[in-house]
Amino acid sequence: MDSVSDNLSGEVAALLAPLPSLQVQEYFNQLITSRSCNGIEVKQNLSNGKGVYAKSEFKEDELILKDQILVGIQHSSNKVDCLVCSFCFRFIGSIEKQIGRKLYFKNMGLSGCCDGEEDDCVKYNGNEEQCGASSSNHNSLPQEVVSSLMNGEMALPYTDKFPLPSPLSCPGRCQEAFYCSESCAKTDWETSHSLLCTGERSETISREALGEFIQHANDTNDIFLLAAKTIAFTILRYRKLKAEYVNKQAKQSVSKQSLLLEAWKPVSIGYKRRWWDCIALPDDVDPSDEGAFRKQIKDLACNSLELLKAAIFDKECEALFSLEIYGNIIGMFELNNLDLVVASPVEDYFLYIDDLPDAVKEEAEEITRPFLDALGDEYSDCCQGTAFFPLQSCMNHSCCPNAKAFKREVDRDGQAVIIALRRISKNEEVTISYIDEELPYKERQALLADYGFSCKCPKCLQDSSIA
Repeated sequence: MDSVSDNLSGEVAALLAPLPSLQVQEYFNQLITSRSCNGIEVKQNLSNGKGVYAKSEFKEDELILKDQILVGIQHSSNKVDCLVCSFCFRFIGSIEKQIGRKLYFKNMGLSGCCDGEEDDCVKYNGNEEQCGASSSNHNSLPQEVVSSLMNGEMALPYTDKFPLPSPLSCPGRCQEAFYCSESCAKTDWETSHSLLCTGERSETISREALGEFIQHANDTNDIFLLAAKTIAFTILRYRKLKAEYVNKQAKQSVSKQSLLLEAWKPVSIGYKRRWWDCIALPDDVDPSDEGAFRKQIKDLACNSLELLKAAIFDKECEALFSLEIYGNIIGMFELNNLDLVVASPVEDYFLYIDDLPDAVKEEAEEITRPFLDALGDEYSDCCQGTAFFPLQSCMNHSCCPNAKAFKREVDRDGQAVIIALRRISKNEEVTISYIDEELPYKERQALLADYGFSCKCPKCLQDSSIA
C-alpha cells in the first residue's frame, strides 16, 4: 500500500499532469537558447506529442545539437575501469593514473563487465594504492609498478600529449565522487549530491540508510540511483525557490504546491509511464508469467523507495516519495534515456604510440608494451552510463532517421551530441532511431512496442506491405 499516494493524491496527480503547452514551449525555448542550438525548435506533434524540427537547413555530418544532462550516472561497475568527473563525466587524473587504477582492479580479479555477479560492482575510493592486491593474470605487472603509476611516481612516454584535469574530491568528503573542476563539484553538490553524499558533510537524514539504498541499487538496478538523483534535484530546487521567495518578502503568498511544481518542471517535461507497466518483458519470462513479473518489478521499486525515504525524506516534498511518482520517474528513464558514452584517452594514447615513426616508436613501445599487454582488450574501455537529456528526449523515432547520436573527436564529456546523417531541410522533423534500424520489420516493431508505439515511418510502411 502506498500511503503517500493515498494521502496526497491531489498533489501526486498535479505533478504528473501535463504542463500547459505555452509553459512547455517557453521551457524548451529557454533550453535551446542556453545551449546555443538555435537551428532547431521543439514543436507539438499531433501524432507523437512533440518533436524536434529544423529551423534552418543542416548538411550531412553537421552538428545539430549538444544537449547537457539533466540527470545521469556512470554505471557502478564501470567505475573500476574509468575515473571520470561525477558531474560532466570527463576523464580525470592522468593517463598513468587511468592505467594504474585499471590494472590494480584487474589484478584483484575485478573488471567493469557487469553481469550481475556480486563482485562486479565495486565501491572504490581515491587510495587504491594503499591496499594490497593479488595477481591472477599471467600478464599482470608487479604491484609496486601499478602503485607507482597511480601515485604519479612513474611517467610514461608522450602522456603530456594527453593532459587530463586533476581530480578534485567531493566537498562532502565521501571519497566516492571526484570532479574535473571546482565548478562541477559545486554544481553537483548544489543540484543533487549534497543529499546523496555518504561523506561526513552530507545533508542526508541518515548516511547509513543512504548506504543501504545505494547498495540495494548496485545489487539490483542502478536506474534507482537516477531516480534518487531526480528526487534530490527537485527537493534542492524547491528549497532554493522557497529561500528566494522568503528573501524577496513577496506580498503575494505562494503555496508550497506551486513551488514544488516549479521545482519539478524540468522533470515534468519528460514522457512518463510507470516502470512496471512499460518495462520490456525479458526473453526468459514466459508471457503467461507476465503479471507476476510486473508485480515483482513493482515490489522491487517499492523496496528501493522505502530505503530512499529513510535516507532523504522531506516532509514539504512528501508527494515526491509516492510510489506512483517513483514509478513514473523510473519509467521516464526506461523510455527516454540515452546511453552515456565518453571515449577513453587511454585508447587514444596507445593509438598515438602505434602511429609514431618507427625510430621513436620502438623505443616508446619498450616501455608501453608491457602495460598494453597487461590491459589486454580492455585498454580501450570507455566511460559508460545512462542519462536523461531534455532536448534529445524530444526527438522522435524513425527506422530511416536523418540524425544520430555520435561523439566527435572533440566531444570529451557526457553531453549528447546529435549529428545529421544526411541533408535536413528547413522545417523537417529531426529523427533518430531508438533501435537497430537494420533489423527485420517484425523485430523492429516488437522492440518499438516496448516504447508504446507502432512505427509508421516510410521504411516500415514499405516493409509492412511485403511482410
